[in-house]
This record gives sequence, structure tokens and C-alpha cells, in this order.
Amino acid sequence: MMKGVFKLTNVLILGANGSLARVAIDIFLKETDLQLTLYLRNSRNLIHIDSNRVQVIEGDVLDIEKLKEAMVGQDVVYANLAGSLESMAISVVEAMNASGIKRLIWISSMGIYDEVPGESYGSILDPYRKSAAVIEASDLDYTILRPGWFTNKDEIDYETTQKGEPFKGHDVSRKSIADLIVKLAKTPGLEIRRSLGVGKL
Repeated sequence: MMKGVFKLTNVLILGANGSLARVAIDIFLKETDLQLTLYLRNSRNLIHIDSNRVQVIEGDVLDIEKLKEAMVGQDVVYANLAGSLESMAISVVEAMNASGIKRLIWISSMGIYDEVPGESYGSILDPYRKSAAVIEASDLDYTILRPGWFTNKDEIDYETTQKGEPFKGHDVSRKSIADLIVKLAKTPGLEIRRSLGVGKL
């Protein structure tokens, strides 16, 4: 790789201690040369990662000024969050707009559009619905992922469906979702402004 010709991509991972994020971090480090910034509330919870491609920032996503600082120099934001999701989505969109970053990978849940055949998840998914609506109303280059129930299977086996299509399958391995996250992060223009169901048949 000639120096100065290719720019290494910098990925900011929000909620970096989540079970899915930890699997994604592992794949990022093993299969790419991307630079990672791990943003989480309590860095002591993070399993030690011995890599010169990783930096850790302790902060809350709702702390907009801290979040803006973390976004300096980033190319891709991957958000793997839990809690006040609508407020978090508003904070992420505001910080990305202020920082001039366009690419967002946002983890949501299957069922937010009542797209799972035979299932109606009702108000339990409202935080996911509302946060996805915030992302979709933005002008970011987002991809929303709507995975099924997570499993710990050591496999990469999944299918995706677009918004408006019935969801296929129900559960899916963390490794499968992480594989898709890494593909999206390292492939400019892939599934831009799309909301993808992710399940295993």
C-alpha cells in the first residue's frame, strides 16, 4: 500500500462494550486494517485489547460535546446502543452533522415496521421505532440493521431483507451480524439509506 495514496478508514464504535460490538471489534482487528475508536461509559468493563489500531474514549452518548470531540477525524460511526435510544439517536445525528461525518451504521431490532410475519411486538419496540425514525429523517448516509434474536453460534450465515419486505428467519448469530457491520464499514456506498432485516433462515 503506497503511503499517501490510500487513507485508512477510522471507525468510531459507540457502545463498544456491548456483546455484539465485542464480536465486531474482533473481526475488525482480524480481517481489516481499519483504525478503531471505542466509545463507552465505563472503560474498565472493556476486555483488554492489545492493538495499536485501537483507542478508547470514556463518555456518554448523551454528552454531545464529548461525542463531538470523539468524532474528530472519524469516517464511519457504528452505534450499538441500549437505553434512551431516541435521545441517543438525536445526539448522534447532531454530533455527526456538526462533525461533517456522513456514514452511520445503526443497530435496531427486527419488528419495528411490523415486518415479522405472525408477530406484533407492540410498544416494547417503541424506543427502536422512534430512534430509527430519527435516523431515517436525517440526511446521513445511514444503514439501519434490524437483526433477529442474537445467538452465540460460531457461524456466518444470514440473509438480509429490505424495508417493506417480510422479515426472514428469526434468530441470527452475533458473528453473522458483525460480519455485515464490518462489510458496511469498509465498503463505501454499500446499502446507503437502507434499513436491513438480518436473520437466518
